Amino acid sequence: MRITYYRVGGHLLQIQYKDEGNDESLIPSFRPFVLEGPGEGEQPLFTLTVDDSLEEEKNLDEIGQFDGSGNNYGVYQHPDGGYQILISNPRGELCGVLRSDKTFRHNVVALKDVGMQNRAFALNNSLMMAYAFSACDKQTVLLHASVIRKDGYGYLMTAPSGTGKSTHTYLWYKNIPGCDLMNDDNPVVRIVDGRPVIFGTPWSGKTPCYRNIQAPVGALVRIQQRPRNEIRRMRPVEALAQLLPAASSMKWDERIYLNVCDTLTQIIASVGVYELGCLPDAEAAWLCYNTVKAED
Repeated sequence: MRITYYRVGGHLLQIQYKDEGNDESLIPSFRPFVLEGPGEGEQPLFTLTVDDSLEEEKNLDEIGQFDGSGNNYGVYQHPDGGYQILISNPRGELCGVLRSDKTFRHNVVALKDVGMQNRAFALNNSLMMAYAFSACDKQTVLLHASVIRKDGYGYLMTAPSGTGKSTHTYLWYKNIPGCDLMNDDNPVVRIVDGRPVIFGTPWSGKTPCYRNIQAPVGALVRIQQRPRNEIRRMRPVEALAQLLPAASSMKWDERIYLNVCDTLTQIIASVGVYELGCLPDAEAAWLCYNTVKAED
């Protein structure tokens, strides 16, 4: 069995390949995060075994759906509290079957024979879900956001898909000197020594930005399209309501949901969360930057 190790958001991940033909070439976005092995006595956040002999169980009831990169994956629960998640591509073809225990510490995925691209899709998304749900009790959240770095701080732009968060971070990059993109879809935010820190990840949507870097969080900004540019700081309760949809979670799983809420509450208590109504122009980028930087 081939074993590979990675470190993402400060957490150790272990992937095991049981079958020949499955290996790390399926997940090239993980290359910047590869490790030779764990530290002495270090235990992985989770293990994921790729075993194509795993069969889908047909007698389970669907309890919900997880939104993964714009695709809804069917979630089924076993009597022991563990999960089966069916991963399908945008065309609705089944690409993988993920079997996890109730803490997502131990996971097995079968990749279906529907082409290498779809097999890679299933493995990558299995890893993303295993990470988000096993790390939830480690003051760690995976957020649907685009992140721009400026003066050593990471600024997260959140919004529903297609609203313009990537456009806004590009406007920072294009117009504000000294900016660089940290991640464009699924960064990790983790509380480290009482302070929220942003980490690049192997998951970055359609933009290939897989950077093994980190920075303290400067602010979070919820973006809305409007006919004029305006920004305001949100109250904590309002901020939590706006950020929850951006966090990878499963509301029917009390352990996951409460831990995500707790971590978001700590983030909101430490940094500003803003609502930006904007046009896709340079003025919006400067307004946002000057406001969140002035109150940083």
